[in-house]
Amino acid sequence: MEKSRNKRFVSRNIQDNIAYLQQRLGVGKSFDVIQLDVEYAGRAMSFFMIDGFVKDDILHYLMRRLSFLEKEELQIHPLEQLLKTYIPYVELSKTNDLEEAVGAVLAGPTALVVDGVDYIILIDARTYPVRGPQEPDNERVVRGARDGFVETLVFNTALIRRRVRDPSLRMEYLQVARRSRTDICICYIEEIADPELVERVKQSIAKIDTDGLVMAEKTVEEFISGRHWNPYPVVRYTERPDTAAAHLYEGHVLVIVDGSPSVLITPATFWHHLQHAEEYRNKPIVGAYLRLVRFLAVWASIFLLPLWYLMMTEPQLLPSSLSFLAKAKLGDIPLFAQIIMIEIGLDMLRMAAIHTPSSLATALGLVAALMIGGIAVEVGLFSNEVILYFSIAAIGSFATPSYEMGLANRLVRIGLLVLSGVLDLYGYVVGIAMWIIGLARMNSFGVPYLWPFIPFSYRAMRDVLIRSPMPLKNRRPTVLHPRDPDR
Repeated sequence: MEKSRNKRFVSRNIQDNIAYLQQRLGVGKSFDVIQLDVEYAGRAMSFFMIDGFVKDDILHYLMRRLSFLEKEELQIHPLEQLLKTYIPYVELSKTNDLEEAVGAVLAGPTALVVDGVDYIILIDARTYPVRGPQEPDNERVVRGARDGFVETLVFNTALIRRRVRDPSLRMEYLQVARRSRTDICICYIEEIADPELVERVKQSIAKIDTDGLVMAEKTVEEFISGRHWNPYPVVRYTERPDTAAAHLYEGHVLVIVDGSPSVLITPATFWHHLQHAEEYRNKPIVGAYLRLVRFLAVWASIFLLPLWYLMMTEPQLLPSSLSFLAKAKLGDIPLFAQIIMIEIGLDMLRMAAIHTPSSLATALGLVAALMIGGIAVEVGLFSNEVILYFSIAAIGSFATPSYEMGLANRLVRIGLLVLSGVLDLYGYVVGIAMWIIGLARMNSFGVPYLWPFIPFSYRAMRDVLIRSPMPLKNRRPTVLHPRDPDR
């Protein structure tokens, strides 16, 4: 939040106000800051606006209306007359703080300074360059809505309002960061969400003290989540309005940051990151199957590769019926070095794919297939088995719905590999134990990260493992302490 500052009151002398706004806004220094001096009804007035933010047609209409005013029409209570009669617009406000007016102009609204009036009128006739609400790439579904959040705060709140027409839906607005003064919206359903949870989220955001939110919602997450060196996310990101609406009905609190198409869902447990909208776009039995397959893929991405490495180095651990798993041609390079090299190689390939233009993506795929699939094996750099098991682990990482969770699981997999390479079976077991204990000690805004597994809740755990039919999901998650527990 902004640090406390001295309030600068608006003067009745228009020249004093104009001089202050000119100096603070950099009129004449920044080409896109516009000051327009006018005179209506015998009074000097001045508009301050940012070129590119203002809606020209609306402002032209208002100026035309003001040009027809007679002098006597603004003699008595000019502020009330302008606000209630002569400026016919929906989003009007006033302020007697010049600093607040400066912040408003920089955010997009137009400030109108009137001689003899100790308030500034703020006309929120702004527009932003914005793309259409397209379906997000990382949360695609076969059937379902194709709209997604965009980078404009008001558009995103409208997409949520379209799906949640509850009169108790609250959209609380605040500004964060001393210089960027980024707009943030805290969204929740008042009759469902726990008031203590809402207050905890508000307090976390209120403690943010920085110049600017450079990376928008990601910077907000790092400030409010803590545990900076823990790779696991304690908030969930979504770019789908239907996913955000579903969490609102459960009792979650959303944090919407202007300039970002990703909405933060708080609190979020480990299991929230393993769910996907596709499961609820199919019949319950199909959704349950898809969820089971996804869980198997996630577990394989974490445990399979270290386990196979352990079996290769300790073949006596295998029963005789599975002894064939330990029979592999390992090549000329030590197995541990092969696995680490291919781990790093895949991350390099992923980064290259992000920075490669779409027209060259096919060429990049061919190069990667030749390097990893063919030539690397022929020259003895990798063995076929290493590529096979690593491919299964990589598929599991890509099948993880949450991108942040997939990256965190990848680091855990590398950690298990290192421990297994150093301490063999003991390292593998100790690594898994440390992983579970670490997750069990985490919490997200007071909610245990592994709930409902730790602490255990049979009903909730059943809903996690099996995609239940919607008519049977008649209770909200108890861990959120909803004010209305029944759906």
